Amino acid sequence: MNTGLERVAADGTDIRAARRNMRRAVLRALCVAAGAGLLPGPARAGARLAVGKPAPALSLHTLDGRDISTASLLGQVVILTFWASWCEPCRDELPLLSRFAERHARNGLQVLGFSLDDPTELPTVRRIAAGLSFPVGLLGSPWAGDYGRIWRLPVNFTIDRNGLLADDGWHDETPTWTEARLERVILPLLDAGRSAK
Repeated sequence: MNTGLERVAADGTDIRAARRNMRRAVLRALCVAAGAGLLPGPARAGARLAVGKPAPALSLHTLDGRDISTASLLGQVVILTFWASWCEPCRDELPLLSRFAERHARNGLQVLGFSLDDPTELPTVRRIAAGLSFPVGLLGSPWAGDYGRIWRLPVNFTIDRNGLLADDGWHDETPTWTEARLERVILPLLDAGRSAK
């Protein structure tokens, strides 16, 4: 008797694994399409976001059990980066972002890494996170509060020292960070904090 609660189909297929693989394939295709500039702007993604307005609060539950809220980081420049272990552009971006964050941490830069991987991929996420200079946690759902549904990867948001949204990743034509883009977007925010002291 099939109660609808079984996790294994009659043919032996693990239904949860099949759904997880399908979700991963869809997100992977979206990452490739977004990286190639083939997707339109984010319909309803982060509809409440506005550069120059207060950034929505978001908390990262790190792999080592800490909770870091963007509200607790007021006075620092914060980059929220959303990524997954299977996302090729993310794998290229993470080491670059890590080196940049390490170089500028003393100037008040904090990066929070939100992985969209499933809990079953935790060993892979931990291995990647071990090589990064910033805290990482699993998002747990494709929804990131008022930042919207994370439908493309990578996507990044920057919050200035006053808690205002300084860069809205949904509107970046080329969403992956480069050294030049980091310098153009982040360094002026860090310099503004130093000149105010």
